[in-house]
Amino acid sequence: MEEKKFKRITVTSALPYANGGVHIGHLAGVYVPADIYVRYLRLKKQHVMFIGGSDEHGVPVTIRARKEGITTQEVVDRYHNLIKSSFEKFGISFDVYSRTTSKIHHKFASDFFKTLNDNGKLEEITEEQYCDEVTGEFLTDSNIIGKCTRWGAEGA
Repeated sequence: MEEKKFKRITVTSALPYANGGVHIGHLAGVYVPADIYVRYLRLKKQHVMFIGGSDEHGVPVTIRARKEGITTQEVVDRYHNLIKSSFEKFGISFDVYSRTTSKIHHKFASDFFKTLNDNGKLEEITEEQYCDEVTGEFLTDSNIIGKCTRWGAEGA
């Protein structure tokens, strides 16, 4: 079987939430292996782009902002810069390290899902979710305590 040769290669990795610093588990489990692979491809003279960024959306960011009594924008600005700086200090060789709040990310993500939707690849469904009665925000599984619906354990 003939090996397929690609002209360009894009490598990306998990996006760390911009709610705290990078720790050794992040580095060892995700970023160092991806960086090694990218460096290997570069040594083989492959045209490769290593792209990453901070995930500035989601519950972890909201929780951190609420805990610190500041806005989510203040949280993501601080931690995006800290994370980016940490990767640079560890020598992780991103070609582009951006953030999910950037205009280009919003446009790309919107265009991507619009194309899927326009081609009938997405299905719209309605489902019930647990909600905080005080704030009106949806709750994650880790914020719900009660009787396990599968095993019946109390306090799950």
